[in-house]
Amino acid sequence: MADFRLAAEPRTEFGKGSARRLRREGRIPAVMYGHGQDVVHLSLPARDFAAALRNGGSNALLTIVLSGKERLALTKAVQRDPLTRKHEHADLLVVRRGERTTVDVPVVVVGEPAPDTISNHQLNSVSIEADATRLPESIEVDVTGRTAGDNITAGDLSLPAGSTLVTDPEALVIGFLGAPSAAELEAELQGAEAEAGIEREGSAQAEEGAGQGDVVPEPLDQGSGESMESAQKSAQDS
Repeated sequence: MADFRLAAEPRTEFGKGSARRLRREGRIPAVMYGHGQDVVHLSLPARDFAAALRNGGSNALLTIVLSGKERLALTKAVQRDPLTRKHEHADLLVVRRGERTTVDVPVVVVGEPAPDTISNHQLNSVSIEADATRLPESIEVDVTGRTAGDNITAGDLSLPAGSTLVTDPEALVIGFLGAPSAAELEAELQGAEAEAGIEREGSAQAEEGAGQGDVVPEPLDQGSGESMESAQKSAQDS
């Protein structure tokens, strides 16, 4: 597990105005707590913090250097701007080497299930307990060849050595369903349309066209009638 070193600065001003100034300077406000110590208010270099999470995952181990002292910490919570997705605030949990802690670890799916099989993801992460300095970035699960009716539970996942599952082992992580046929999809679509009161255009045209098979001769105009009479007279004369 990578260890990311961040140069922190103490923070003595608080409030929205102070936080905005820090962000304009390329830093983000943060708090650090744990092991019974008082909450420490600090700021972190925004670019380095973002790189740590991007390269080490949400459970990246951070070495916080503050006032000449080093502390190991994990990211407990992060606030992001809903539009720019930039980090706005971070909560850091102080940890010690050899200490076990509980974290949520993302589940990463690899491979493809059998043809005509759909995977139904129920859990995107699971909780485990592990050494704070040996937390996995993710837990990989291979779904290659899985068929309808198969299930993968939390207890089926392969955890890193020394890790203990906290999530209920019977919790469903991924289920597998048979892909619906074209007829089933069409029937489902028709049912949804009927429920919504939608009438298909093809059906309306069919109803309007009922009886169009009856052929009604068109009346001849006067000119056409005279031409017909001339043709009959010529035939009789010959």
